[in-house]
Amino acid sequence: MAEILRSVGLDVGTSTTQLIVSELTVENRASSFSVPDMEIAGRKIIYKSPVHFTPLIDKDHVDGAAIGKIVAKEYENAHIDRSSVDTGAIIITGETSRKENARAVLNALSDFAGDFVVATAGPDLESILAAKGADADGYSDRTGKTVLHMDIGGGTSNFSRIESGRITQTGCLNVGGRLVKLDDSGVITYVSPVLEGIFDKRVGERPPLSQLEALADTLAQALEMAAGLRPPTDLLRRLTTAESSGGAFAPAEVISFSGGVADCIETEHPPLAFGDLGPILGRAIRKSRLCAGQYRLGSETIRATVIGAGCHAAQLSGSTVFYRGISFPMKNLPAAAFSPSEQESPQLPQIIRQRRQAFDTLPILAFPGYQAAHYAQIVALAEKIAAAWDAGPLLLAIEADMAKALGHALSLRLGNNTPILCIDRVRLESGSYLDVGAPVGTALPVVIKTLILNTSKEGSSV
Repeated sequence: MAEILRSVGLDVGTSTTQLIVSELTVENRASSFSVPDMEIAGRKIIYKSPVHFTPLIDKDHVDGAAIGKIVAKEYENAHIDRSSVDTGAIIITGETSRKENARAVLNALSDFAGDFVVATAGPDLESILAAKGADADGYSDRTGKTVLHMDIGGGTSNFSRIESGRITQTGCLNVGGRLVKLDDSGVITYVSPVLEGIFDKRVGERPPLSQLEALADTLAQALEMAAGLRPPTDLLRRLTTAESSGGAFAPAEVISFSGGVADCIETEHPPLAFGDLGPILGRAIRKSRLCAGQYRLGSETIRATVIGAGCHAAQLSGSTVFYRGISFPMKNLPAAAFSPSEQESPQLPQIIRQRRQAFDTLPILAFPGYQAAHYAQIVALAEKIAAAWDAGPLLLAIEADMAKALGHALSLRLGNNTPILCIDRVRLESGSYLDVGAPVGTALPVVIKTLILNTSKEGSSV
């Protein structure tokens, strides 16, 4: 019998704040004679909020109280309360993630999200959610074409390269519509620091339209470089975000667009319609090499990231999981991942102890790619892990479908007093974080995320 999870997605972006509510249908796809195989079989959006401008106290501080009021009102409009929310994600994106109080806003907004909606930011996850929310991955899967998806928002442009429906590479540039803000008369009210040395106009000046168009052309050229359509120059390096791996993508068969600027690519708006570069940048993109070949607008544009957050952030673990003495939900578990050579090393117990000491909080031990051909290998791994453990809950994520057997083997070696969580079909890398929700049938809902809040005062990681 199918189960329904209620999911909330909230995107607090450079320009806009949006919320959606969706229902995720969870079904057992296995036969009656097989191990259960729980999957998210359907996603239905039941509420979309209006698009709100992200409220700011000043250029360096997001107005968390005002955002809280927006969310509270949208919960009321959607006729839901906090206790009815099962999963989802709060995403602080673009330049907003760099504001000095972004972390405090995340913490405050978590209270509106029920027990399992998570607070997360980071360009890799944002790229993936935008591509999924715009159905760029679905388009690639249906057509077999290689797609480069660009989500062009107010402060950043997030990229996903997609091959046969699978996202293989992500990236991010400081290119967006609100890098320059202007009042109704065309006077500049804000210039992003990322434009230092690229745009020489300052707050209080009224540049002619031609200078704004020249800036938009420069930003479009950076997008062309990232797409592999123009030889890269120092401009690409300067506009690549600190969190991005950088570099240009290989040319794709199709370029896909989402984000607020995407709405200005095919639709004409007055240059200062939104008090920023958005319409001018959209026009520059339409004239650029990005639209000279095959391109598409996503099935969602300005709402792509929030739909990705509300509909695609959550996934399910395997059904052969093991847990005891665990209180759900568990949030923000940092991953301590072990390489193949570490997994096979006789020194694995010592490696686990050393890795564990590097964390201020309890990590989840991750074994990506580990394969056990027979039970003796599972037992050998259990003995190494048990040898490394002295106290506290033991949390494990295994990519291979073997969590229940490994959990039982660990239970025999650690006794009944050690809380254990062992999940499978989850691939975690070091630097990622995991949320685990209450069981859904025989599986556990999980959200894999990267928490990066890169501000000048707080550093680059949580």
